[in-house]
Amino acid sequence: MVLEGYRRRLEPYLERICRPYLSYSPNTLSWVAFGLLATAAVLASLVRWTSPVLFLPAAALILVGGAFDVIDGEVARRTNRASVRGNFLDHVLDRYADTLLVIGIAVSSYANPVIALLALASLLLTSYMGTQAEAVGQGRMYGGLLTRADRLVLLCLAVFLEFLWTLPWPWAPSEPWARFALNGFPFTVIDVVLVYFIVAGQWTAFSRARRVYARLAPPPT
Repeated sequence: MVLEGYRRRLEPYLERICRPYLSYSPNTLSWVAFGLLATAAVLASLVRWTSPVLFLPAAALILVGGAFDVIDGEVARRTNRASVRGNFLDHVLDRYADTLLVIGIAVSSYANPVIALLALASLLLTSYMGTQAEAVGQGRMYGGLLTRADRLVLLCLAVFLEFLWTLPWPWAPSEPWARFALNGFPFTVIDVVLVYFIVAGQWTAFSRARRVYARLAPPPT
């Protein structure tokens, strides 16, 4: 998945979505996005002590929070209120939201803790390489196999599918670790997505680092 490549095609729709929020501060919208994603993380973590039904509102909040994560930047650009300070705040809140989401999902008991930890490391490395490119004067880098839009959509889909799989269907297994227990494959839907995060995240981080390094001038000899 590389949803960032479809951004231009979505421009007409983004304009309609952003129109009601043009009077709002982009920073306020960034905080709204963070609040929605943080709440989704809390709901996902509470699944451990309550019910997988909480995955449904968590998925909805990830979807809406991801939308606001796009809206804040679009509003800043369309109203000429983009600033270095706002860009910094947006990136800080994004990293905290990413971290909370993965931790919340890991606590839910529907994710292998080791897989979740490696996925989180990959996500943070991917984001770091993008911002580090900007820090060395090469501009913000968004490309790769796993952009932020990709991971929010995939997390939303994984949480929603986990909710569907835990409904009392005749074929639904009773134990979380048996979600995919077919021929000795004991992974949940969320685990599969997190494994993809590990592989695609490391590939994205490495490719971004390689591209930036190739652009930089060699040291004087």
